[in-house]
Amino acid sequence: MRSKPINTSCQLCAKRINQVTFRDTEVLQHFISGQKKILPRKKTGSCAKHQRHLSREIKRAREMGLLGYRGQ
Repeated sequence: MRSKPINTSCQLCAKRINQVTFRDTEVLQHFISGQKKILPRKKTGSCAKHQRHLSREIKRAREMGLLGYRGQ
């Protein structure tokens, strides 16, 4: 069984999005799995800069109660 094809370009760089805040839960949902784990760069296709930023904001959203810590 083959995995999803790997994106070669960062979605956030392509859309020229500089910052994603913890309040943007719709955007952050695309970067977490069904079990509420942060997806790795290979699966999301994001660059290192944006991956660090996304993981920081996902953790902030979890602390604020906007995102869950684990899936159902």
